[in-house]
Formats: sequence, C-alpha cells, structure tokens
Amino acid sequence: MDSLRGVSIQAMREGLQGLGVRDNEVLVFSELMDANSLFLTANADTISVMGTLDLSDGPVVLETPPRFLGAVQDAWFRWVIDLGMAGPDRGEGGRYLIVPPGYQGTLPVGGYSIARARITGILWFGRSFLEDGRDPGPVVETIRASTRVDPYVPGGVGTPISEFLAGRSGLATVSPPPPTVFHEGSGQRMNTIPPNDWTFFEMLDTVVQREPATSIDPEPMGPIAAIGIIKGKPFAPDARMRRIMTEAVALANASARTLFMSPRDPSWYYYPDSSWFNFLFETGYQFETPIPEITPRGARPFPPSGYRTMDARSSFFYSITGITPAMAMRLTGVGSQYLLAIKDADDNDLDGSKTYKVTLPEGIPAANFWSLTVYDPMTRSMLDTPQRYPRARSQSYPSPAAEPDGDGSTTVYFAPAPPEGVGRGNWIQTTPGKGWFVILRLYSPLEPFFDKSWRPSEIEPVD
Repeated sequence: MDSLRGVSIQAMREGLQGLGVRDNEVLVFSELMDANSLFLTANADTISVMGTLDLSDGPVVLETPPRFLGAVQDAWFRWVIDLGMAGPDRGEGGRYLIVPPGYQGTLPVGGYSIARARITGILWFGRSFLEDGRDPGPVVETIRASTRVDPYVPGGVGTPISEFLAGRSGLATVSPPPPTVFHEGSGQRMNTIPPNDWTFFEMLDTVVQREPATSIDPEPMGPIAAIGIIKGKPFAPDARMRRIMTEAVALANASARTLFMSPRDPSWYYYPDSSWFNFLFETGYQFETPIPEITPRGARPFPPSGYRTMDARSSFFYSITGITPAMAMRLTGVGSQYLLAIKDADDNDLDGSKTYKVTLPEGIPAANFWSLTVYDPMTRSMLDTPQRYPRARSQSYPSPAAEPDGDGSTTVYFAPAPPEGVGRGNWIQTTPGKGWFVILRLYSPLEPFFDKSWRPSEIEPVD
C-alpha cells in the first residue's frame, strides 16, 4: 500500500489526459464538480481548477487568481507548496516558479514565489469560491483571466538588468507568454480513481520510468524493485507473478478500504462516543506528529513522534486527493476543516434504502459557509443519483440552501426520496442497495469547532 500515493497521482494524470488535458494546460469546473467525475472525495461547493506540470525541460511559471486556495504536489503525493490563501500570496493572486531537481540555471531575483520540487512530474489543484453563493460566471472569468501556465524564461521577468551587468545572469527578451489552454470539466465523465487490478502495477511502472531513479528514497523503492519495476528496465513479469501480484493488489485494496471504512484507532474520532472522525488532527499532514496548538504567542509544535502512522496514511491516500499542512491546522477563519461519518448513531453502516437525519446546532462555526456531501464507498466519489449535486449547504447555488429549524439548528435528511415536508435544500438523495458516507465541510472554521463547544449530532436513523 506504500505505493498507492504514486499510483493515485498517476490516475489523476491519466484522468485529465482522458479529457484531452495535457501537461501545462488547465482544467476548470465552471459549473462545479458533480458525480460524473470519479474523483476522490471532491466537493460540489467550489469551482475546482487543476492541471499537471512537466518540469523535464526546466522551471514552469504558475500564476493563480485572487481568492484561490490550493496546493502543488509531486508525483509521489508529496507536498511542494501551498497556493493562494494558505500560500505566499495569501489569496491576493500569486506568481509561482516550480523548479525541477538539479536545475542550475538563472532564477529570478524577485516577483515569484519559488518552490523546488524533488521530481519533474507535478500535480497542482485548487478551488475558487462563489461570491455570496451566486452564479459562478464572474469567478470563472477571473480564473481564466488570472491563471497562467508557461515555461520560465531565464533572464526575463524577475531578473534586473543589474544582474546581467554584474555577470550573474543572462538577459532575455521580455515578450508576452503563449496563451494558456483551458478545458471544461463540469459534466464531463472522467475517472481519476487508482485501480485495484493489474493496471495498478502498470501505472506504478509508468511513474518509476518517468521520474528520476532517486525520486523516492531507496528503502520504499526496494519493494517496488523486488517485483520487477526498475528504472530503465522493462517490466515483464511472467504469468505466475501476474497472478500473485493481481491477488496482492486486491488484498491491499481490501485492507485500505477496511482501514478507511472502519477506523479502529480511538484517537481518530473527533468527539467522545462519536462516529465523526478526522485523523489528521492526531497524525498531521506527514502522518507523524499531531498538528500544532495555536496559542496567543503563536503556533506550538508537538515534538516529533519518531514514527509514521501507516494506517492513517493508507486510509488517507485511499480516500482523499491532495495533502498540505493547510489541511491540518487549528487556525480560525482560514482554509477549511472536515469531519467524516461512515456509521450511524448505532454504529451501523449507512444504508441507502433507509432514512437518516443529522442536526447541526445553531451557530454552525463556518465564517464562509458549510456543506454536507454524500459519497459512494466503492469509488469514494460523489454518490451518483438523480440529484446532480449530492449535498446540502448554506449557500443557494444552484440548489436551494438548507433552511434552519425554529430553534436555529439545521436538520438535513438522507433518504431515497424526500421525507414529507422536507425541501430540496435539507435533503440529500441516497440509493437503495448502496451504502454511503458523508463529509461535513466548514469553510473558514471558527473557534467553536476547534474547542469542540459546537458538535453535530450523530447520523440518526429515522423510523
């Protein structure tokens, strides 16, 4: 399961390629993402933007729009740099230079946030937020006007003439960059899910052959080499090895599914006696050390644990795309926070043929907005039902916002058909014969979430 992280990024790359998106091009979900996209626990709340970069010919410039939140990952799912609100530009719109390993050429003196990658295959992604929950059109226009991907020209923008005169840099002609190519993702069928059959190893071989031999440390590369996947050599297992490896990937998939669908570590659960969980608070984004405490004097990191929590890492890469320190922090009003629920209040699996409800008490701790989104346990993607967007939330585009109850709380129902008297905004459709799980997202979370004075109800069966 250690190589799942690399195969997950490769599956993303191939999913984008299936829509015609090549390296250094951009995919935009102008009408939000929906269940047509097989994409690990994506949201249907924001305008998703993503692409892949190829650094084999040198550094690449990536410009991002204002009010953007995203990150850059390498082909082994390692964090490179945050973009937008959590990154150096802090949401004002940024210009980033992603530099490949071993690059010895001229770098700009200013004007860019520079990030050095360990390998040449890069995935970047992020999201832009609807303005007051309205039509995404104006935000999409800003994305297309402000997002740019193009090769870096040494000695051009970012290099003052004085550097050239001092002999420290060449000098290039400053000219307009080539136009960035955009593709539309909304409503398009795409599959970015890592496979659980023989093609898993074919994708893994693709990653190993494309990236430098030193792209990961020798120890994790050792088991990969032991099954015949070695940089510069053909991957040609005999029939016996194919049978063994096909069985192995099926068992690994079952193990990862079990870790995700039935967490055993009590520290993963966010509240006492609750099914809501988020293991990143205990493991951090590197799956080693709990996330820092935030004090009046600043962040207080915990000492290193000295070990990596492999179960948490396997569960994460099985179910989620993208890792960054910004996903695991206790800062109020910044980024977003997540809670997952896979069981009901009686610790039973969630059944798509039944009716459930969850109550969000008054004062939902989200300065921006909140949402509940339902997912398919098999694909870990949005549940495919006649509802295009399988979620309820506080914003009203394109479906109605959830209406609060008389006491200020908000009740959301999960059922194959809307319960009597329940409007679309407070109902998420499920499918008889299929299980499901749900993610609560709080955008710009507030202190009552972190101090746990606010707590959602469990997922309660409705008779």
